[in-house]
Amino acid sequence: MASMETVIPCVLMRGGTSRGPFFLGDWLPADPVQRDQLLLSAMGSPHALQVDGIGGGNTLTSKVAIVSRSTRPDCDIDYLFAQVSVDRATVDTRPNCGNMLSGAAPFAIDEGLIPARQGVTPVRVHNVNTGAIIEAVVQTPGGHLTYEGDARIDGVPGTAAPVRLNFLDAWGAVTGKLFPSGLRQETVDGVAVSLIDAAMPMVLMRASDFGLRGDETPAQLDADTALLERMEPIRLEAGRRMGLGDVSQSVIPKPVLLAPSDSTGGLALRSRYFTPRACHRSHAATGAVGVASAFLMPGTVAHDCGGPAVQTGYRSVRIEHPSGAMDIDVELDPASGVVRAAGLVRTARKIMKGLLYVPGHYVLAGAQRNQEVRAAA
Repeated sequence: MASMETVIPCVLMRGGTSRGPFFLGDWLPADPVQRDQLLLSAMGSPHALQVDGIGGGNTLTSKVAIVSRSTRPDCDIDYLFAQVSVDRATVDTRPNCGNMLSGAAPFAIDEGLIPARQGVTPVRVHNVNTGAIIEAVVQTPGGHLTYEGDARIDGVPGTAAPVRLNFLDAWGAVTGKLFPSGLRQETVDGVAVSLIDAAMPMVLMRASDFGLRGDETPAQLDADTALLERMEPIRLEAGRRMGLGDVSQSVIPKPVLLAPSDSTGGLALRSRYFTPRACHRSHAATGAVGVASAFLMPGTVAHDCGGPAVQTGYRSVRIEHPSGAMDIDVELDPASGVVRAAGLVRTARKIMKGLLYVPGHYVLAGAQRNQEVRAAA
């Protein structure tokens, strides 16, 4: 009797404060419907514990990265991010994920898509989800990739090699505009919001408008069902105003609650980032880029939380989140005063590589390679 399972290579990696399987594009079905069905089965969704797959029962550990040689002449690799729902049979490829992105370039070097240079290797990444281009600078001492180093990021134990992410053109990448509605601040359902598309489409709101301080723990916020029920209609209307249509089955735009920081050193603000129906245990990297950018631009809800006077050039903004903080370097355009570039440091780690067994037969893009993998298994 013929086997009714599919065997494919899989690399499990931590990227920033997220974790999930990384695949080369030709390891998966070319057809998006088949691909998404395979990913749901691989992660064990829908199930609260994802016990029949490799998902971790949390949105931060139910993420997938798909990497290929770039179809664009100005980029090295294509990176497609997939958010696999834990408790629903849905796969969302509309958002980006900056944390998983930090593993894309090291993975590509490891799998031979890009040769490692002496010292550091810059990799131009085309984010297929949004069309944005990000430069990832990977540590390659002696021309060899390393995951070991002294960089430390809040939300992850220990240290690792730094991966510098420079967001070059992520402004309006999904909706076409930095402020999709044309306004820096408006009212949705009686709440002041800023609808911004800066590395990630988000709905920025003041925590105080919900009777919160902004320093609540994710557990406290997740247990506040009234808060979650209050924010979801705002998010849905924000999606319509941003030109995203019906976002009830999408994870974008992401709701974010902001508050002034108690810090006296440098530019900082508190942020609680939702994914969107639960509070992030730390903070999305793309979300932090957008929040920091809004913080520097007058008129936004973020700027109302202690933002500084306009100043061109790079400025460092500290985003305080439940697991610590994240420092974002933002450059404003001297002519327009809006964000031109932003960057931050993340880390990544290769956890394991092996063969993934998925129930059912799938037609893979690299059919010949899959036959060889099956024979080896």
